[in-house]
Amino acid sequence: MNATHADLLLLHAWRHPRVADADGRCLGRTDLPVDPRRARRLAYRIRAHARRHALPQIVVTSPLQRCRAVGRWLASWGWQHRVDAALVELDFGRWDGHLWSAIPTQDIAAWCTNFEHHAPGGGEPVGRLLQRVRDFDPGTARIIVTHGGWLSAAVWLARAANELPCSERWPAPPKHGDRLDLGGQ
Repeated sequence: MNATHADLLLLHAWRHPRVADADGRCLGRTDLPVDPRRARRLAYRIRAHARRHALPQIVVTSPLQRCRAVGRWLASWGWQHRVDAALVELDFGRWDGHLWSAIPTQDIAAWCTNFEHHAPGGGEPVGRLLQRVRDFDPGTARIIVTHGGWLSAAVWLARAANELPCSERWPAPPKHGDRLDLGGQ
């Protein structure tokens, strides 16, 4: 099957596999490992998708283990694997790794009130994440493995790039292991 013009313009973005013991946690840059079987299963799905669409065997991943593990599987099958810090999850500063329920509600409210510029937990403002997404250059790669926050930011830019980001309308991330196609026609 030959790649179509639209396939060549699309960026096939996959969210990393689910991480054990992360439910209910604010998980940004906390570098938790992923079960190798889950990483391998996602790598198989990505490889099959790339074959169906005649995509280059190049994957770019976040440097965090939950994404990088998928890239390592693909690399073991002959793929080129690049790591790019631009794909890393939002930095939640001192909130990172804690249960959402343990974060003071007034701190979350302050972030939601000034969603673009407030640094949650002293970490990274959403505006900076949006800029990282805008600036990301996959080169010749058409497949990336990244995080829910990064993908939500990409959806925001595709739908409402000219609007200020707001927490009430911020897109939900795709499920773990799901694909989101970005760009194209």
